[in-house]
Amino acid sequence: MKKNEILRRIPKIDEVLKAGGLELLFAGAGRTVVTEAARSVIQDLRNEILKMSPEELEEFDIQRMDIEAVANRVIAYMEQEDCNNLYPVINATGTILHTNLGRAPLCKEAVENVAAVSKGYSNLEYDVEAGKRGSRHNIVSKLICELTGAEDAMLVNNNASATMIVLSAMAEGKEVIVSRGELVEIGGAFRIPDIMEQSGATLRDIGTTNKTKPSDYVNAIDPEKTGALMKVHTSNYRIMGFTEEASLEDLVAIGKEHDLPVIFDMGNGLMVDLQKYGLDEPNVPASLNTGIDVMLFSGDKLLGGPQGGIIVGKKKYIEKMKKHPLARALRVDKMTFAAMEETLKKYRDTEKAMRDIPILHMITEPADSMERRANKLAEAIAAKNNRVHAEVIPVQDQIGGGSAPMVYLPGFGVAVSSDDISTPSMEKQLRENDMPIVARIHDDRLLLCVRTIGEEEVQTVADAFEGME
Repeated sequence: MKKNEILRRIPKIDEVLKAGGLELLFAGAGRTVVTEAARSVIQDLRNEILKMSPEELEEFDIQRMDIEAVANRVIAYMEQEDCNNLYPVINATGTILHTNLGRAPLCKEAVENVAAVSKGYSNLEYDVEAGKRGSRHNIVSKLICELTGAEDAMLVNNNASATMIVLSAMAEGKEVIVSRGELVEIGGAFRIPDIMEQSGATLRDIGTTNKTKPSDYVNAIDPEKTGALMKVHTSNYRIMGFTEEASLEDLVAIGKEHDLPVIFDMGNGLMVDLQKYGLDEPNVPASLNTGIDVMLFSGDKLLGGPQGGIIVGKKKYIEKMKKHPLARALRVDKMTFAAMEETLKKYRDTEKAMRDIPILHMITEPADSMERRANKLAEAIAAKNNRVHAEVIPVQDQIGGGSAPMVYLPGFGVAVSSDDISTPSMEKQLRENDMPIVARIHDDRLLLCVRTIGEEEVQTVADAFEGME
C-alpha cells in the first residue's frame, strides 16, 4: 500500500473523540485534555508512517487506522500521561542514604504531620496565642536548641543554602580561612569554593592537601581582611596516611585569641554517638560543645529528616542570618517544617530515635534480624519462580549520601541467579515492576540487600519475580 493511501485512512480527531471508550476520560480529565491527547496520538501516527520505508509500508497493518484502535491508543496515552514523574521505589541496594532515591525515608509521625499540616491551613507565620503575625523561624528553633545546646537555630532549604547564608552574613567582603584539604565538592558538582564566591566572601585556602596545622591558620590571619575561620567535615572522602588537621578545639582557641568567629560545616547531621556501630563521625552536640560559633548540617542525611540546612550557634550570628535578604529566598515551606519537627522530637529520647527514625534503625539493626528477613525473602522468591535460584549471603552495606565513605556495615542479602534469565534482564524487570525495585548486580548475580528492604516490602519484592522470563 502506498504512503498517501495509508495517510488518507488516518481518522479525524472528531471521529476518534466520538468513540465510546473515551467518554469516561471526558468526565475525569476534561474534553480539552482528551482532545489534545488525540491530536498527539494522531500526529505521532502520521509521523511514523511518513518515516516508513517501502518495505515497512507493505507490511503495515491497516487495522491500526480503525477508529477504535486509535481511540485505544489515546486511552493508553492518557494513562501514561497521568503517571506521576515522582513516585515510590523499593531500595534493595543496601545503601541507606541513597541520594538518587531521595536520601532519608521519614518516620511515620513525620509523614502524618506533613499530611495534617498540608491538607488545610496552618499557623506557619501566625501566633495563635497573641493573635498576630508570627515567624516561621520559631517553629523548630527552640526544639533544636534544646537538643543541641545552641543559643539559637535556623532552618533553610539545604546545607548548600546554609553555607551560602552563613558566609554572606558573617564574612561578606572578607576572607574566610579554610584548609586546602577541606575544599570539598558535593553532589551535582557544587564546590565549597564556588559557594563561597557566590556568598561574597573570599576563600583563603591554607596548608596542603594532606596536612594543615593550627599554625597555618594563625599565619594566614590578616586583621584587616580575615572575617572567619572555617572547618569543613570531609564527609564524602577520606585522606589516609601521612596526614594532619587542626581540630575544632584548635580553631576555637585561635578564634578567641584573634577575635574571629569559627564556622563548622559538619554536613552529616548526626545527632547521636554511633561509634559502637562503626560510625566514627562527629555528632552535633559534641561538636557544638567545643565552643565553635556557628555550625551547619543537613536534615536529610544522618539526622533522618526532610531536606533542609540547619544552622545552630551563637544568637548574635543566627539573628543576623534571620534578618539577611537571603533568608526569604532560602526559607523552607510548611511541609518541611512539619516533617522536621516530628523528626527532631524523636531525639528527646535516644532509644526512641534509634527505633523510630528509619535510617538510624537501618544502621543499628542486629545481624540476626536481617538474616531472618533475607531467609524469608529467599523462600518467597523461590515460591514465586522456580526458574531462579535465591541464596542468602553476607553483604557489606554502606551509609551513602556523602557520609562515612570508609564505613561498611555487615549485613545480609539475597543473591538471585538463573540458568534461563540473564542477570541484566532480571535487574531491568525489577525496575519496570509496578512498584519499581532498584537492586544491583554483583558477581553476575542480582543482589537484594535486606537492610534497606522493609519487612512490609519483602512480599512485594518476591512477587516481582512471578512470571519473570
